[in-house]
Amino acid sequence: MQAYVLDWLNLLARWLHFVAGISWIGASFYFVWLDNHLKPPAKADDSADGVSGELWAVHGGGFYHNQKFLTGPKNESLSRDLHWFKWEAYTTWLSGMALLGIVYWAGAGTYLIDRSVLDLSPAAAIGISIASLVAGWIVYDTLCKLLGERPVVLGATVYALLVAAAWGLFHVFGARAAFMHVGAIVGTIMVANVLFVIIPGQRKMVDAIRAGNAPDPLPGRLGKMRSVHNTYFTLPVLFIMISGHYPMTYDGANGWLVLAFISAAAVLVRHFFILSHKGRIAPALPAIAILVLLGVAVALAPHERTAAAAATVTFAQVQPIVAQRCAVCHAATPTQPGITAAPLGVLLDSPQEIQRNAQRINAQAVASQAMPIGNVTGMTQAERTLLGEWIAGGAKLP
Repeated sequence: MQAYVLDWLNLLARWLHFVAGISWIGASFYFVWLDNHLKPPAKADDSADGVSGELWAVHGGGFYHNQKFLTGPKNESLSRDLHWFKWEAYTTWLSGMALLGIVYWAGAGTYLIDRSVLDLSPAAAIGISIASLVAGWIVYDTLCKLLGERPVVLGATVYALLVAAAWGLFHVFGARAAFMHVGAIVGTIMVANVLFVIIPGQRKMVDAIRAGNAPDPLPGRLGKMRSVHNTYFTLPVLFIMISGHYPMTYDGANGWLVLAFISAAAVLVRHFFILSHKGRIAPALPAIAILVLLGVAVALAPHERTAAAAATVTFAQVQPIVAQRCAVCHAATPTQPGITAAPLGVLLDSPQEIQRNAQRINAQAVASQAMPIGNVTGMTQAERTLLGEWIAGGAKLP
């Protein structure tokens, strides 16, 4: 019953995380687009009133006139009816932390710890998980304060440290958990930017304007810098969110390097769109991104086994392996603690089901070695090789 309840909590938290993430990223993308499309105000009176840029737009059957006041209106009081874009970010992070707790902390022995990587107790693994999120924010925030006036150097340094974090996490947790923790670190940085820099800076400016004082523009500049960082983080984080469905990207000794290259390609794509908002088209950016992704795909391509060498492996040799290492989860009635139903509905508890899912077994347990999750059932390399050879020989039944 406990596992069943956790499954429902997982579903609801994941749904909320998905919806909140759409809201947050959608608002972020829109405001970056809007900021880059603003034109100088057409009316001199608007400039005198503090308007720094404006945009006319049409959408959904109506016309919209956006005006930006960089430091608030000059000849009128600031409206009390202000919408603060913050709960989209907070809800995304809170639901993400709920998922981290439900999946990776409550199921640490299965989803977080891989004893072939590092033999940790659940308490130690959870402690490292939490510490990585806190340390990620502290290091990033310190770098922003030290290198904020040198954005290119800051960006390169943050990227290098996130790659180093990925490398370190791959030597602590299971591959999928390591991938997700890099995403959790970046997500924590993003929401902390909102909570500790962007919103407080905006509050200082609002308080100064309502007090009749000229606001200090520095909080606005600092908030803008962190907002720009957040928009470049979005595509790598979105990739990590979906990567769990594609174990060829995260599994293996060099999964951290795959993440580094794919994230770099994502940043290039995001930069292309930001430049395009300003009327600057740089086709080299997506071209380089595509080449990087193609290079990663080629590097990860599985090696084909020769059918001649594999033909000697019989089903009788592989059936006990599947029964002991795979079917404890992938069965009509799973026996693995914490598993209430066969993942993705894949059953491997009969010869016919094993043969039908032979290519899936090859992809998940042989080529990528993503299954069993965290290698919780202790599948050996020799067993993986034997499975691969049986499949390469045609996955024949007696």
